[in-house]
Amino acid sequence: MKRLLVVILVLAVFATVSLGARVTVGAKNFTEQYVVSSIISLLLDDAGFTVREDFGMSSFVVRSALVTGQVDLYADYTGTAWTAYFGHEEIPRDPVELYEKVAAQDLEENNIVWLDMAPFNNTYAIGVTAEFSREHGLRTVSDLGEFTQENPDLRYGIEFEFLERPDGFWPMAELYDMEVSRGNVSVMELGLTYEALSRGEIDIAMVFATDGQLERFDIVVLEDDKSFFPAYNIAVTIRKEVLDEHPEIREILRPVSLYLSEPIMIRLNYLVDGEGYEPEEVAEMFLKGLGLIN
Repeated sequence: MKRLLVVILVLAVFATVSLGARVTVGAKNFTEQYVVSSIISLLLDDAGFTVREDFGMSSFVVRSALVTGQVDLYADYTGTAWTAYFGHEEIPRDPVELYEKVAAQDLEENNIVWLDMAPFNNTYAIGVTAEFSREHGLRTVSDLGEFTQENPDLRYGIEFEFLERPDGFWPMAELYDMEVSRGNVSVMELGLTYEALSRGEIDIAMVFATDGQLERFDIVVLEDDKSFFPAYNIAVTIRKEVLDEHPEIREILRPVSLYLSEPIMIRLNYLVDGEGYEPEEVAEMFLKGLGLIN
């Protein structure tokens, strides 16, 4: 009985602390980020926080906003932090080791805490239509590299950030010895690349491994057989001072790491990109389906 009373008192304190507390949740500018960040917002709102959303930023802009305190938390990817933010060239291939190194460095240097990571890996990838893959025998990026030697005029649709990143398109093309004509590389918003592939306007596209559009447009993801890309496991990143003031946030947001597997994330993304639901609608359906919010 005494233990139950203690638990009730602790929960009451958390509820009191959280009630009306203000937090700003950030997000990058693609479907998965809108869905995951909406999940974060809804969980916090249900716990009594007053949530402001600042969605739709590039990786470096939202990261800067977190470090400078313009946003309090958002979901980020381990591989992005390791290569793009911290500038490391040698990449741990074990996802857990990579997560632990990222979390330790970010806490020490920036007072940013990485909460538990989700098991899915939303890596950058190179995609072609299933028909193009069959016609030219392309299963790996090495296959593509060989194919470009005799076909340097292939057309590419690449999202702007991926084009410019140190873990992006040009370093990847160099590793795989791809012959690429710069004039044939078009900068496109991510959602448009699938449409362009399906209409034959481009031959090769940058995609995300958990994107719901892959199934809709019958896209084959070429195997990164030289392991160019690091793991991109997602985790909530939060300013330490915010977490110190509201330690209950760690438990409130634990569903992000517990329930977001790769098949589930692909499905949630597809509901937005393939079925036309709004990200917040998808997040709400997901959380209510699990009984996590009212």
